[in-house]
Amino acid sequence: MAEKTPVSAPASQLYQRLVLEHYRRPRNRGSLPDATHRGNAANPLCGDDLTMALKVAQRRIEAATFSGRCCAVSQAVASLLTEALKGKALDEALRLCSGFRALMRGERALEAETGLGELEQFGALTRFPARVPCALLPCSALEEAIASAGKD
Repeated sequence: MAEKTPVSAPASQLYQRLVLEHYRRPRNRGSLPDATHRGNAANPLCGDDLTMALKVAQRRIEAATFSGRCCAVSQAVASLLTEALKGKALDEALRLCSGFRALMRGERALEAETGLGELEQFGALTRFPARVPCALLPCSALEEAIASAGKD
């Protein structure tokens, strides 16, 4: 298991500001009537329920939205994730979630390697294991959306 890197006070403050910003003014929250992919994930421990909708053409994400009832952490990650997904190929989207899952396990890598961008700030959550499932909920919904395409 990888060693956990302690999060500095400034990094923790940046994380808190990021969560508040995306909780108060979420990006891409709402419906996507012409979605080609949909996935849902729920956290029964806290009651969060999140749906991710994607519009995909030629295996590239043109638009991404999220909806549902979720806490500030889930909503902030979903907001940032939907922003990061635009223009990505489906396999790139899955790698992004894989990198984010690794970060939530406490594994650190250079931001340039992970492509996480601002999502990297959620590394501060490794000190609060109970919040990690909340942060991973949007990735679970995204993975479900990609896996369930064409199953209807």
